[in-house]
Amino acid sequence: MNKTKRGIMSSLLVVVAVTYVLVSRAECHTSTTPTPLKSCKAFSTCDSCTQNPKCLWCMTNDTCTDYPVSYILPPPAVCKLSQARWGVCWVNFEALIIAMAVLGGTIIISIAVCCCCCCCCCKKRQSGPDRDEERFARKREEIRQRADERKVERKVRHDDIRKKYGLVPDSDHPYSKFENE
Repeated sequence: MNKTKRGIMSSLLVVVAVTYVLVSRAECHTSTTPTPLKSCKAFSTCDSCTQNPKCLWCMTNDTCTDYPVSYILPPPAVCKLSQARWGVCWVNFEALIIAMAVLGGTIIISIAVCCCCCCCCCKKRQSGPDRDEERFARKREEIRQRADERKVERKVRHDDIRKKYGLVPDSDHPYSKFENE
């Protein structure tokens, strides 16, 4: 297995692991009254902070802050991407972004390759006979023409023999049959 495949496989494993951890931590609330969530500043450990999806743990200063929802990614003023943790403590935002980009790119490239293959196959089928079929048809036509030529030559030879021995009616050959009158 080459380095590229190993890199893709490890990225996929990270994405699968993160997805599993995030999904396995999801809780189902059946009560109609929502439970009040603690303020993010109340959490003192990474594990307790990342359990709340509205909180972001910063490893630089070991603080739990509200996730800046106005941004897709936390800005450097809040926390560097390599030090920010969300969802799980063992995956930083940089690794998560890289893994998602690789996964998304792989999916897009796979779809593009499948579309190209399908289009080429359909176009090939609709374009008519290919080179092999054309060559086969050409050879078949040549064989038929040679057979017709041999047939004509054979007929001429047979007719000559018939004339020679007077087997052809209306023949002026000296060996033609005498008709009884």
